Amino acid sequence: MTIDRRSLLKTAAAASTAVALPWRSAKAQAANTVKLGLIIDMSGTYRDITGPTSIAATRLAIQEFAGRGINVELVFGDHQNKPDVGVAMARQWLDRDGVDALIDVGTSSVALAVNEVCRERNKVHLNSSAATTDLTGPRCSPNTVHWTYDTWMLANSTGGTMVRAGGDSWFFITADYAFGHTLEQQTGGFVRAAGGRVVGSVRTPFPGTTDFSSFLVQAQASRAKVIGLANAGADTINCIKQAAEFGITRRGTKLASLLMFVSDVHALGLEAAQGLVLTETYYWDLNDRTRRFAEKVRAITPVNLPGMGHAGCYSAATHYLKAVADMGVAAAKASGAAAVARMKAMPTDDDCFGPGSIRADGRKLHPAYLFEVKKPEESRGAWDYYKLLQTTAADQAFRPLAEGGCTLA
Repeated sequence: MTIDRRSLLKTAAAASTAVALPWRSAKAQAANTVKLGLIIDMSGTYRDITGPTSIAATRLAIQEFAGRGINVELVFGDHQNKPDVGVAMARQWLDRDGVDALIDVGTSSVALAVNEVCRERNKVHLNSSAATTDLTGPRCSPNTVHWTYDTWMLANSTGGTMVRAGGDSWFFITADYAFGHTLEQQTGGFVRAAGGRVVGSVRTPFPGTTDFSSFLVQAQASRAKVIGLANAGADTINCIKQAAEFGITRRGTKLASLLMFVSDVHALGLEAAQGLVLTETYYWDLNDRTRRFAEKVRAITPVNLPGMGHAGCYSAATHYLKAVADMGVAAAKASGAAAVARMKAMPTDDDCFGPGSIRADGRKLHPAYLFEVKKPEESRGAWDYYKLLQTTAADQAFRPLAEGGCTLA
């Protein structure tokens, strides 16, 4: 079925803010109920790239699973980008409230902490929004699947492309926590491997930094051809806005946004974002299947069109519920590791990512897409922001299994 692209753009542009509330598919006895918990950012830097739209995407997965004899409940909470808050929430949900699987868990420091909680309690961790490769490397777990994207994929795609296009000297502005550190390190490696060099870097406090002027001045003084933004969400938006105010890009310096989402481009506007090169694994206007998913999410919450993190929530929840149906509720609830093993044994396929698979280390495999942000005159309306530059196949998009150091490999 072909989705009416023009109608979808028009409705999304006119949408007003909606409030997402905890939701359940049906009242049921606990023995036949699977409970999902979303640990997300509802109030901070990453609200738009997780938040209410992650709830809507997960609700959609549950709705589509109705009628299969399994009752599914959904709860969510705000981790505030603090590992201790995320861990406390995870422990309460898993120990007291009967949650079987935790989903989303953005912010790498939170994700790594929650990862250990799920391993200790033999529950499922389906991560769709953190970027650290440690989840499929030295911190891999039989209870975890890492969906959507990671720093290796982002560094390989965006970093390598910028060097080949002439951006052979880099300065990094890096969020000072696990995600930022890893993204800088891995992108720097790809820059050097392609013949470029890293001339400097600066780390910015996370969360809480809103004024990036002093960091941008340092980057500009380095005379690097590319300023690599190893951050995300509101930090990326603020960096790009302030760089535009300083006229940095007008002087020929390129900005490389190493983790950027369509909601960030929407917040910036095409006048500021045009020409940026970025990598995503889902874009709503990629094909008929991605448009169909976006239309369904928009019907639940018109706040945003979904981005790749939201798509990851839907895809992960859908595949987990398929595994539960295949092995039985009792067996899935008894062992999170067994549920993840069943997920790995089953091929993945959904409207967001198409056909794919899950490796032994817990890495979900699917293609990655390099996009350039359109100029204002190239766009047909709100959310029509990307043009596709290249596609990296699923078996090439992510770090090779042998290089990760995962004991499950």
